[in-house]
Amino acid sequence: MALLLGVDTGGTYTDAVLIRDETEVIASAKALTTRADLAVGIGQAVRAVLRQAGVAPGEVAMASLSTTLATNALVEGQGGRVGLVYIGFAARDLETHGLAEALRGDPVLVLQGGHSHAGSESAPLDVSALQAWLETVSGVSGFAVAAQFATRNPAHENHAADIITATTGRPVSCSHHLSARLNGPKRALTAVLNARLIGMTHRLIGRAEDVLVEIGIHAPLMVVRGDGALMSAAQAKARPIETILSGPAASIVGARWLTGAEEALVSDIGGTTTDIAVLRKGRPAIDPNGAQVGPYRTMVEAVAMRTHGLGGDSEVHFVADGLEGGVTLGPRRLLPVSLIARDAPTVVHDALDAQLRSAVPGEYDGRFVRPVPGIDAGGVADRDMALLERIGNDVHPLGAVLKTRIEGQALHRLITRGLVQVAGVTPSDASHVLGGLTDWDRAAAEKALLLFGRRRTGAGEVLARDAVALAQMIVDQLTHQTVLALLETAFAEEEQAFDAPPTDLARHPLMQKALSGHRGLIALQAGLAVDVIGLGASASSYYPAVGARLNARMILPEHAGVANAIGAVVGQVTFRKSGIVTAPSEGKYRVHLETGPEDFTDPDHAMTRLETSLRLEAEAEAKAAGAGDIHVTSQRDIRRAQVEAREVFIEAILTVEASGRPRVAVDPT
Repeated sequence: MALLLGVDTGGTYTDAVLIRDETEVIASAKALTTRADLAVGIGQAVRAVLRQAGVAPGEVAMASLSTTLATNALVEGQGGRVGLVYIGFAARDLETHGLAEALRGDPVLVLQGGHSHAGSESAPLDVSALQAWLETVSGVSGFAVAAQFATRNPAHENHAADIITATTGRPVSCSHHLSARLNGPKRALTAVLNARLIGMTHRLIGRAEDVLVEIGIHAPLMVVRGDGALMSAAQAKARPIETILSGPAASIVGARWLTGAEEALVSDIGGTTTDIAVLRKGRPAIDPNGAQVGPYRTMVEAVAMRTHGLGGDSEVHFVADGLEGGVTLGPRRLLPVSLIARDAPTVVHDALDAQLRSAVPGEYDGRFVRPVPGIDAGGVADRDMALLERIGNDVHPLGAVLKTRIEGQALHRLITRGLVQVAGVTPSDASHVLGGLTDWDRAAAEKALLLFGRRRTGAGEVLARDAVALAQMIVDQLTHQTVLALLETAFAEEEQAFDAPPTDLARHPLMQKALSGHRGLIALQAGLAVDVIGLGASASSYYPAVGARLNARMILPEHAGVANAIGAVVGQVTFRKSGIVTAPSEGKYRVHLETGPEDFTDPDHAMTRLETSLRLEAEAEAKAAGAGDIHVTSQRDIRRAQVEAREVFIEAILTVEASGRPRVAVDPT
């Protein structure tokens, strides 16, 4: 009987589950996610679940990891400094698809070279310019390379990558390795984000492997991709971008396994994000446009998921507009005050008490800052480094370390690099005040909410006169924003039926009145026509009110809090490889391969050559991931046109899929 270990590292908690024979959860456990070294939290959760189950580490036949690390990093704008080599494109193309925004001022070289649509060289690769530029670049953790029509001929990307590796020793992300589709700027964006994530993902997976070995688990480690399938740890280290939406994808797989639902909305609330997907016929749909996380639309194949910067640890913002004022949440994650007070009680309570005694509210009341050790600070500007050194190794009230307003910008940059964390009021603090959560320091949460509630509305009144009133306001706002997120997802699924953007429809006053069952001269009634499956550790606290507001059945399954970890071990290893055959001239059929274009005089021979190559690649990836009993399928999308009463071959897109369960899950020997 196979014993499977699933682990999920969320923004706040790390979950672990043990499943026997893919049919029964025998134990589950949680530990706080330790951002300074994620492996610490992983080790704590794994040891706890093994103790609870009363099993020896050596009995584990497979270990699998799902993680929100990459998703949260992109939502929060974090990651290492990268360099982009942009071959054969115009500099103005950097402004398309959010590429310049994703670079955030990191070094970029627009280089001569690239290929044509047919795969022939448009211009020679300017090797000397690349080598000269590399000598000037410093503080870069990885490089991205994107060449014009690299999916038709990757020669220039491969050559540039070889030079970068030989010169710098840094990891290189080639755009054609991440997507077989056209659209150079979008492929470049995907490569930039992949390069930005490599360092932190490599650290996470490497340390996770180390801690499992320390515990006595020697089964190979798998990682969940954004489409819910499994890949090996080595594959995830090389292509971390494929793990964006890993945690949410695992939650969808877990939701299906836990409930058997065929048609439903799945909403998973974590510390940083709320992730919503649609189950149809028991399967999550794959987003045909590529995964979108935060502002970025990538070319990563992933579940069709709408990710919102809304979670239990979302930053609470004061809304001063109007007479009554109010709050809104996200998208940035903060450490809850109740959590940082557990770690540094004297510093936090002394500061909160002093701020409450002051008659004049301070700009940074209820906020704290602490460093994240172990993160490479290379490339940090002198002004930012001075602030980082002032923070040192301790927890501080934020107002004690920010000397000028301009240092607020330096703090933002340090947060973006993942070098420091800021604590402030969050929904988790509100839940502690209301009694929904009891894990951390309730007294600190009350003090922080009292400070926040002293702010003045447009009418000159305080926002809230006590902590309980403000806590309820925050939780009500989380309910409201979750309802809007679910409605937007539903409207987006049925956009052909409505001639308006999903966001506008969800927020329309008539829709909001209809949810309340308005009765007057006009009767309005609205709600969701499908069940909602609520997942996440805090789902039971927040989601009953969401279901009531949407007039929908809210399903909160047993083990909902560890659905991601469950999904991590019940999925399959699946690899899809796509390629194209084009017809550059009459009677010539060109196969575009990793080794370069190959020409044939017969279209069937060309497609057979491509299918054979794709099959070998897909099977090799599946085997490298540890899959056994591999099943391979292929599809051909052949496009022809009628020209002068005869059928002419235009192109053929072939897709090969290789899938199977990991061998270790069946045969632990």
